[in-house]
Amino acid sequence: MEIYAFVGKTGTGKSYNAQKVAKQLNIHYIIDDAILIKDTKVIAGKSAKTEASKIASVKAAIFLKEDRKNEMKKAIKKENIDKILILGTSDEMIDRIVTNLDLGKVYKTIYIEDVATEDQIKKARSSRINDGKHVVPVPTFEIKKQFSGYFLENLRNFNFFGSKEEQVDTAEKTIIRPTYSYLGNYTISDNVINNIIGYTVSRIHGVTKVYKVSTTKFNDGMKLDIDIEVKFGEKLQNLSSIIRNAVIYAVDNATGINLFGININVKSIKM
Repeated sequence: MEIYAFVGKTGTGKSYNAQKVAKQLNIHYIIDDAILIKDTKVIAGKSAKTEASKIASVKAAIFLKEDRKNEMKKAIKKENIDKILILGTSDEMIDRIVTNLDLGKVYKTIYIEDVATEDQIKKARSSRINDGKHVVPVPTFEIKKQFSGYFLENLRNFNFFGSKEEQVDTAEKTIIRPTYSYLGNYTISDNVINNIIGYTVSRIHGVTKVYKVSTTKFNDGMKLDIDIEVKFGEKLQNLSSIIRNAVIYAVDNATGINLFGININVKSIKM
């Protein structure tokens, strides 16, 4: 297996450029932020940015924890990888990752300065320092379950590096803001979520009243109970489907939180 290293200081745009570098070198596998990516799909690991502190995040990223280390080693062996690109903030970090995963010697090292202009690096640093934004080089739906309730959005929607002309790399990416960001934790209160859902459901034709919205939270998402009043003559199965689709879209668009189930309870019928 050929080991390629992609090195750059924190916030210089490594993850943003990772897919481009991998494509140029015909590499299908990337290790970034303690996750193993095949093309644009997460196949093993959990992002180090889900850790509660920056120190814990660093330890996770270099696979100091036995559970993370063993899971990654097992996944790499199973995939029978010929080439892999490993991202790190320094040559030393790359060496730690390679050693902990028993991968052997690095075949070639690419530095961020080799693939990004000085202006692009400055813009990446500004986004990290001023906004606390971190990039994960996979589509939002691939990483979403690991970051339920975090600041999370498709990178293209943020116009991260300016105009469309500047965005020559077409691989979809995701922006997150970790809980350990110095800008503070990103949280969404139950009241806000309930208001979003209640407002969305109240605007659906056939629903005459929303009595109550209840949420049950889990580590990677939540379930909903929605009590409503409906207009007499409505086809409940069809109406329930419309409500579910509208709620899923509204919650995903506004919060990025995963929904595991939506119970719609018809409490009364308006004649």
